[in-house]
Amino acid sequence: MIDRTTLLEGVQLAARQAGEAILKQYHSGDFTQSEKSDESPVTSADLAANQIVIEHLQRLTPDIPMISEESQHIALSDRENWPRYWLIDPLDGTQEFIYRSGDFAVNIALIEGHEPIFGLIYWPEKDIYYYGIKGEGAFKEANGQKEQIKVCASPSPQLRVAVSRRQEKSLVTQYISQEAQLEFIPLGSCSLKACLIAEGGADCYLRVGPTGEWDTGAAEVVVGEAGGFICDSEFNPLTYNQRESLSNPDFMVLGSKEISWKEMIQPHPAIPYK
Repeated sequence: MIDRTTLLEGVQLAARQAGEAILKQYHSGDFTQSEKSDESPVTSADLAANQIVIEHLQRLTPDIPMISEESQHIALSDRENWPRYWLIDPLDGTQEFIYRSGDFAVNIALIEGHEPIFGLIYWPEKDIYYYGIKGEGAFKEANGQKEQIKVCASPSPQLRVAVSRRQEKSLVTQYISQEAQLEFIPLGSCSLKACLIAEGGADCYLRVGPTGEWDTGAAEVVVGEAGGFICDSEFNPLTYNQRESLSNPDFMVLGSKEISWKEMIQPHPAIPYK
């Protein structure tokens, strides 16, 4: 493996150039759109960003294989014994790209032994990097300034819930204690909502609906190193590269461990999406 500094700089460059390609199509409005087999949208910006990230990572670490949302998926029998691999979502928040909210990101994670150990999330519209390195902390980098980030250590009386701009709030509030006073913070992209919790801007995010392992891989490191955690809806850890399907179950991004989450949120069956 290359040293951490070279790795970080290389991944930041890959994410930035992918972000530039996304923004070019975003600001011009000159992009194509279609549906994948699961009826989720994909655009020419997703595909352009995917190619850029893959080419960069192939040069940076030619011996490390990759799994990307926008590349042909690999059978479990061919990947289950990989000691490490890159896990990529070249454009997390495709619907936000289409609806022009600006809330989309490039997600790149390094998985080792079925566990995310490095994750970087780049917000092109804001030119902000969030990244985490296992055992070394979580950081936010904007305008050339880097700061370490932490989840909110002293939650307010109101539980600040990050929610999707495109989803009914009742889908998540049905699982939260009726005694809780809630404040809703709308933001697009799964990974950006996770980063909001990692930097203390919200307390939790409950994701109900289809996602893939590429949606959470990078966020797991950022949130975990910031003092929070990600789990399925029954408070079990998420898994990586251990099933034929790369789909996630419903999951939760939770901040301060001072909150009694198991009293606050009702566990419900975590059924993986096909």
